[in-house]
Amino acid sequence: MDGHNHGELDWVLVLAPYRKDAAFIELLLVEHGMNVRVCAKTDDLGEMLSQSPGVILATHESLTNETIDAVANHLSGQPNWSDLPIFLLLDRRAPQARIRAELEKRWPQARQMFFQRPVVSLELVSGIQSALLARLRQREVRDSFEREKELRFELNHRVKNILASVTSIFRMTRRGADTIDALTTDFEGRLGALANVHSAVFEQGGDTVALRGIVDLTLKPYSADTTKRFRIEGPELTLTREAGTTLALCLHELVTNAIKYGALSTVTGRISVIWEVSTSKQPILKLEWIEMGGPPVKEPSRTGYGTRYIRSALAAVFGERPVVTFDPKGLRCVVSGPLSNVVPKN
Repeated sequence: MDGHNHGELDWVLVLAPYRKDAAFIELLLVEHGMNVRVCAKTDDLGEMLSQSPGVILATHESLTNETIDAVANHLSGQPNWSDLPIFLLLDRRAPQARIRAELEKRWPQARQMFFQRPVVSLELVSGIQSALLARLRQREVRDSFEREKELRFELNHRVKNILASVTSIFRMTRRGADTIDALTTDFEGRLGALANVHSAVFEQGGDTVALRGIVDLTLKPYSADTTKRFRIEGPELTLTREAGTTLALCLHELVTNAIKYGALSTVTGRISVIWEVSTSKQPILKLEWIEMGGPPVKEPSRTGYGTRYIRSALAAVFGERPVVTFDPKGLRCVVSGPLSNVVPKN
């Protein structure tokens, strides 16, 4: 990303070495609500170009070899989505055809618009405003493509986790089944429970969801084993749909990790999910995920996608970053924050 806010118009970089020209152009554009920065010295051009202007306006006198080279270098590094508009104000007596041909050759990545001086102010302003709007649309398309890529990556990750969950459910079911019919019945039931989690979280039409319901639905596919795997304790709480969805996704990440590496990868593993609300002036919700009885835990050499997601997602909802501890006895994830951040407003 380049730091521009969605929906914000870009700024115009004015290349005008003559003070009178620079002052006139700046005043004209600012009067029409545009954000303008003037570059009067070639030495400053590289730094100003690095700040990614949305439109460049250059006077005839600014077109020195140094300026042309600097702009060419900047254009060569533009991403594929970028079609940088450059407005050029040429003198009437200048060899305009030759200048156009040279600039189109040197700046092939730019959309160039030539004006002959003296310029009709309204025509110039209208052209730059249209270019700024077009530039905004470019960035919106760029953002849409980037979000689509991110969603595809997330979907791929979720599918892998769901497949890992299905594999674990099958193995758990196989251990306790005496017949093929029993295996089929139990396996179908657990898959149905897993599907219920996704239906409840992603397709729920309401605006609130019970915290215990989210925990129960997420962990139900793994709690039907012959041993008691989960300890779930906490008061009844109703969360916002956003908080409930985030919590369900994070629990799904934690349970998937437990299947692959933690407490649910062995028959002796146990997990506690405990939450409490303080009685202080500002009630605080504290939620803990504690694994035990699994293989010894080692902190990974690099942080995986699931851990990064848990940390950022819970921090966004609770207002505080969770503490993820790779204790040798079992993974621990603890998060706390103001209760008002996760419950519906009155």
